[in-house]
Amino acid sequence: MRALVISGGGSKGAFAGGVAEYLIHEQKCQYDLLLGTSTGSLLIPHLALGKVDKIKKIYTEVSMQSIFDINPFVVKHKDGLDTVSIHHFNVLRQFFGGKRTFGESHRLRKYIADNFSKEEFETLKESAANIVVTVTNLSRNEVEYKCIRDFDYEDFCDWIWISCNYIPFMSLAHKEGCDYGDGGFSSLVPIREAINRGATEIDVIVLETEVLTSPRKIGKNPFSLMVDLFQTLLDQVEKHDITIGKLAAKNKNVQLNFYYTPVQLTTNALIFNKEKMKLWWQQGFDYAQSKSGQSLNNEI
Repeated sequence: MRALVISGGGSKGAFAGGVAEYLIHEQKCQYDLLLGTSTGSLLIPHLALGKVDKIKKIYTEVSMQSIFDINPFVVKHKDGLDTVSIHHFNVLRQFFGGKRTFGESHRLRKYIADNFSKEEFETLKESAANIVVTVTNLSRNEVEYKCIRDFDYEDFCDWIWISCNYIPFMSLAHKEGCDYGDGGFSSLVPIREAINRGATEIDVIVLETEVLTSPRKIGKNPFSLMVDLFQTLLDQVEKHDITIGKLAAKNKNVQLNFYYTPVQLTTNALIFNKEKMKLWWQQGFDYAQSKSGQSLNNEI
């Protein structure tokens, strides 16, 4: 059984889309199981349908306005770099409204439904491929994996949305009596889950560099510092997931094919810049192509 696992990574999901495009269109890979966390959960339904061009258009046209109904960020462009600071009015609005997060992302839920139809859902549910998204149950302090076969259309769209909610900057979802957030807080790279579900070969797209190529610049204000702190914590979750995944793969003789980003794409994956995301998609495709060429040369 072949599986595709895509990690969380916000706007860097465009890079994962490019890698997946090469694997599906050029390598003709067919996946029995697709697992995604956060941005990965947005990609996998369309990839399973073979609608790569559609998800490419969705990813390269998304904007901050498509995601946030209350955006906690102010993004400034200076000297070719994006810097983030707090949107004081929106954050105060949340605070005085008794909300528990700095921003709200209900527009993303609508964006998901607008671009993933009920007919497409039914097609996937009846197909041989299994689609699984990762969420974090904050009330119970544990990871949960939501399989498309277990839910109706509205519920599964909810789980995709919940998997992407990077709290406290996005919406905190309450469902089935519990509070939920981004799947990356508990399982950023769900390799072991793919193995537990029977995968014997897994293509793993990790939306970070394999090693830190240069020291990370830490935020110059409290808000951007908080973003950087969360990223540091998620980096540790990622390393843990990959280590555990490799051990599980070794024990069960599972082949793992890793695709990391060759360079650091962004310092804040919650900034959705259309032009950069188009570039990252192409970079993902080119990287997967070059990696495939290297593997072929090694075999020869």
